[in-house]
Amino acid sequence: MNPAPSLLSRPGYASDYADDYDRWFAKPGITGATVESLAALAGHGPVLELGIGTGRVALPLRARGIGVHGVDGSEAMLRRLRAKPGGAGIPVTLGDFAEVPVDGSFSLAFLAGGTFAELPDQAAQARCFTNVAARLTPGGLFVLDAHVPEALAAATGPEIVSEGEDHLVLCYRRLDPSTQRYRSHYVIHEDGRTRHLRVEFRYAGHGELDLMARQAGLRLKERWGSWTGTPFTGDSTYHVSVYERP
Repeated sequence: MNPAPSLLSRPGYASDYADDYDRWFAKPGITGATVESLAALAGHGPVLELGIGTGRVALPLRARGIGVHGVDGSEAMLRRLRAKPGGAGIPVTLGDFAEVPVDGSFSLAFLAGGTFAELPDQAAQARCFTNVAARLTPGGLFVLDAHVPEALAAATGPEIVSEGEDHLVLCYRRLDPSTQRYRSHYVIHEDGRTRHLRVEFRYAGHGELDLMARQAGLRLKERWGSWTGTPFTGDSTYHVSVYERP
C-alpha cells in the first residue's frame, strides 16, 4: 500500500530505526515517481521538504540542480542525511515541521511518504498549512500525499513492508474512527530476533485537507491517485494533492 510509511518526525523511534529506514522503506519505483513529479512542479525553486529525513527525495532533487531546504524533528535521521554524498550541502533545520521554522520563500513545499499524518491533531495539521502558505511565493505549490481513510479501514491482514533472505518486516494498522487516528504496528524479524514498533498517525480525508488549505489561503490545483499522476478515483488507496497559493 502506498504511500510508504514515514518514520521521520518522532525522535524516539526515529533514533532507533534511522539506520534501517532506507533499506526498508525507500522503494526505488515510488521514490523515482515522487522525484519526477516534484521536479516538474518545482519551477525555479528553491523547494522545501518537511520531514526530509534521510534525504530519500531531497538528494535526487538536488542532483537535478534544484535548491532544496529541509525541516525534520529527528537528529538521527539528519545524521544519516549528512553522511550521504551531497547530504551535507542541504540546509536543514531541526524542529517541528508544523511550525515551518525557516526563513525565505519557496516555489514548492512538500511532504512525501505519508509524513503529514504524523502531525498529532487537526490543530497541528491546520497550522502546518497556514505556515506553509506564508512561505510560498505567489503561484507557489504545497504538495502532500495521504492515505484514503476508507481504504485504510477496508484493509485487512498484515502488509509486507520489506522481505529478504535475512529479514521480514510486516505492518498491521488499527484505526480508531472516534479520534481519526490509527496505529501502525511494525513487526521486524532479523538476526534471529523479533522487534515490535508502534507508530501513531492522525488521518484526514481529502475534503478536510481541502478545507484546511482554503482556510490557509490555498486552493486545490490538482489531485492524483499516485505519484505517477494517475487519476484519483473511487478505487484509489491514496492521493497526491497539489495546492496553490493564488
